[in-house]
Amino acid sequence: MNRRTINAVIVLGVISVVCILLIQMISINRTEALQERNIRVQQREDSLNLVHFADRTQITLRNVLRQIKRANSDSSDVFEAVKMIDNNYFRVEFYGELESFELGSWLSRELYDQNIPHNFHYSIYDCFDKSIEFSPLIVYDGSEFIADSSEIPDWPEKDTLATDHYFTIFFPDIYEELKPIKEADTISPYTYLVLIVVFVLLFFGFAVMVIFRQKRLSEVKTDFINNMTHELKTPISSIGLSSEMIMRTDPKDDPDKIKRYAGLIFKENKRLENQVERVLNIAKLDKHEITLKKEAFDIHELLNEVKDNIEFNQNESGGKIELELNAEKCVLNVDPVHISNVVYNLVDNAIKYCQKKPEIQIRTSNDKRGFMLEIQDNGIGIRREDLKMIFDKFYRVPTGNLHDVKGFGLGLYYVKKIVEEHQGTVYARSALNKGTTFVINFPYED
Repeated sequence: MNRRTINAVIVLGVISVVCILLIQMISINRTEALQERNIRVQQREDSLNLVHFADRTQITLRNVLRQIKRANSDSSDVFEAVKMIDNNYFRVEFYGELESFELGSWLSRELYDQNIPHNFHYSIYDCFDKSIEFSPLIVYDGSEFIADSSEIPDWPEKDTLATDHYFTIFFPDIYEELKPIKEADTISPYTYLVLIVVFVLLFFGFAVMVIFRQKRLSEVKTDFINNMTHELKTPISSIGLSSEMIMRTDPKDDPDKIKRYAGLIFKENKRLENQVERVLNIAKLDKHEITLKKEAFDIHELLNEVKDNIEFNQNESGGKIELELNAEKCVLNVDPVHISNVVYNLVDNAIKYCQKKPEIQIRTSNDKRGFMLEIQDNGIGIRREDLKMIFDKFYRVPTGNLHDVKGFGLGLYYVKKIVEEHQGTVYARSALNKGTTFVINFPYED
């Protein structure tokens, strides 16, 4: 997947997210407008219901008042005596005496006749002794009104200063019964929209990250194949040319020449064998098929051998290695072959990626974490953006104009895998054009 395709995917993804956002916002706006309209309609219906309830209640109370007046031989007007204090609270003035039980019976019967099946309290005020008698809650059970003495009356006011007799009726649940609309959800629909957009963006970001990772992996594998082809082609070509020269040369005429070509074939064959073996070892590491053969191994002895070997091979170039072996406990239970390969890999990299005389410092120490090994060089260094990827398989640090550094990008991957197989850790510090330091820690085994 090329860069243009990735950019097209990102642009299309952004457009899709924006379209989803716009559609959701339009939908939410339309839904809110519809809800507001429904609420206004319901409010108008509730207002009409309350008006209708108040009218029927006043008719009921006038009928009750007429019965009171007939019982007391009172012929005064009943319309001015009934007063609505609130939508659910009414007051009726009267003359004469009135029994609480009698009033409750009249109210229950009239409310039933007027089809007002709501629970209610009533009270009777006696202006002579300035007292109020409260009734229990009168509950409608679907067929009749029944007094519930367990309910404590809850009145909006308690007037004991009036100059006339009166009774009141209070409907405590009228608002809940006549207003079915509940309070709106406290969570805004835009909250859900934001959550949806966040999840979509997270998924989109993850998808883009996977695409870039796959693209980089594809590029790394392509580079690996190109490098491997070149690395394998060179010894094969050398072996082919040497074999052809041996076939053309008479062994009797120039035996030294034949021996030299045979030695070249042997050398290039070993080089080819080592390269193939390296790739196979990495494959085994990925499949966890490599079995470590651990034994007591002196790391300082290995480092001295590495120093002698490298200085002998670098004698003409003037490269050198300095050892600072400060670790008192240097004998570890490790696999000698793989640990030797780890050290040689790091030292070889220090030499390969150096544009001047290699100067390598190797230090050892002990701390509470275990055995510490540091390998520092004066090479070209590694950029910060490349430093976090140097242990990835097939990854090779770009070297600019330096094209003579060969390899598959497997060395540091092998180092990391072997160190981790020994339960250790490895990391690198580097400064561009100043050099790199690799730090390896092997924990002590109990």
